[in-house]
Amino acid sequence: MKTKLVLAVFALASTVGAAFAEQEISTAAGRPASIGSADFFTGHVVVEPIFGASEHRNVSAGMVTFSPGARAAWHTHPTGQTLVVTSGTGWTQMEGEPKQVIRAGDVVWCPPGVKHWHGATDVNAMSHLAVTGVDGETAVTWMAQVTDEQYLGD
Repeated sequence: MKTKLVLAVFALASTVGAAFAEQEISTAAGRPASIGSADFFTGHVVVEPIFGASEHRNVSAGMVTFSPGARAAWHTHPTGQTLVVTSGTGWTQMEGEPKQVIRAGDVVWCPPGVKHWHGATDVNAMSHLAVTGVDGETAVTWMAQVTDEQYLGD
């Protein structure tokens, strides 16, 4: 009887311990912003990491701010990406489709494996929260830069 009681207490303690796991707090100061690499962006772009993928989640997130005329290179995501435009006006385009205007409050779903780009318009800045799925270690496959002709075209 005593052994069963001890085992029950250990089982309860394990369950209670899992229920009371500690929160993680990531301070803004611990996640410094960086300038977007010229390998992946045209123009002035600021990337602020928010959270990365972990053993508990298979997505990462970051706030990306594009100055007027700035944009990402063509790219794909293995499991897709959601963009939440938080300020300004921008453009996004899937390969072979017309360019589309995106504004503060818009939410854009970029499907898995679809080649696309996004950025500010030529006269407006734009910021978006990017929530990106991760497949293993891969969140994005970068491709060629978006040319001025592609960027300014229809």
